[in-house]
Amino acid sequence: MSDISSASSQRWLTIIGIGEDGPAGLGEEASRLIASAPIVFGGARHHALLAALVTGEALLWESPFEKSVEAILARRGLPVVVLASGDPFLYGVGATLSRSVAAGEMHVIPAPSATSLAASRLGWALQQTTTVSLHGRPLDLIRPHLHHGRRIIALTSDAETPRQLVALLQATGFGQSRVHVLEALGGARERLRVSPADGFDLTDIDPLNVCALEIVAGEGARAIAFTPGLDDALFEHDGQITKREVRAITLSALAPRHGELLWDVGAGSGSIGVEWMLADPSLRAIAVEQSSERAARIARNASAFGVPELAVVEGIAPQALSGLPEPDAVFIGGGGSEGGVIEAAIAALKRGGRLVANAVTLEMEAKLLSLHAERGGTLTRIEIGRATPIGGMTGWRNAMPVTQWRWTKN
Repeated sequence: MSDISSASSQRWLTIIGIGEDGPAGLGEEASRLIASAPIVFGGARHHALLAALVTGEALLWESPFEKSVEAILARRGLPVVVLASGDPFLYGVGATLSRSVAAGEMHVIPAPSATSLAASRLGWALQQTTTVSLHGRPLDLIRPHLHHGRRIIALTSDAETPRQLVALLQATGFGQSRVHVLEALGGARERLRVSPADGFDLTDIDPLNVCALEIVAGEGARAIAFTPGLDDALFEHDGQITKREVRAITLSALAPRHGELLWDVGAGSGSIGVEWMLADPSLRAIAVEQSSERAARIARNASAFGVPELAVVEGIAPQALSGLPEPDAVFIGGGGSEGGVIEAAIAALKRGGRLVANAVTLEMEAKLLSLHAERGGTLTRIEIGRATPIGGMTGWRNAMPVTQWRWTKN
């Protein structure tokens, strides 16, 4: 059992959330701690709001932000106050500092987040609303959440983000959606305005804003389904793509789990890496592809599916695998029959990691049969038939059969 009184005495770092109402929104304890602090870190807006309250040294965030984190950590054990916007642990500085400072060293006084304020103004239930941070992050991250009937609160970067967001909605078939722009929430400049994405006409938008979206899908809207095995037509490809049915089976075999990293070797269109990352925001993937044209296509697909952080490594395996972070899972969709690619992947895999390899050529199939005999695992034969026109009638046309080997490293 931890000693609470002892922990309290060790709390040298105080993180205080503030709103646009400045001192008026602070409680007595927060006001006292800020007024008595010898050092107060915060942004220019924070210091402007609390200029009458801060008596110690006021330090602005540096660029890059890591410099300020180092400056805070250099004062470990001495009283330090950090000012944050709203809730410090919702995409805030508290979450960043907690990577280096234990909870027992911190005293946190949160304020309502911009998300909470937006939900309260609109009467939206937070548990039924999706929150996406686009603050300093790619706008494409919102794409997987664009589903008809969904409510999304998007944290923005500046006055331009609402228009950029509207352009994305229009381009993906969601132009009928309603866009609420909530500006300077909680302060004297607070303003709430709404406009359809098609015909968006709001001007003079405050840089401090949040966008709340009521998603309406038009005909042909690009909605990304929750299940694996997305339509091949959604991907940009040159025919080098793991087909949707085989892809669904392959994702099942790879069995993604929280926080894991996938190597997609010989990635082609990047479809496996893309769908791996769509399974959960914590997942990461590295697509290895020797063709520069395909590597560029993978990056475009990653953005189009809202997983722009999918890493693309251009190079020939196994050489291109050297120095990459250790994977939890590896997929090899082609080109693994020679050159030591599979052997390099096996060596790199973490203990308990999964390797899945698909073969359509006899040479690759022979390789997988040999590996199965040597190492065990499971072999699966995947045969897909599709109904196609034959003259004026319809018949079955079989796709190339796929032999899949799944193996777990003990």
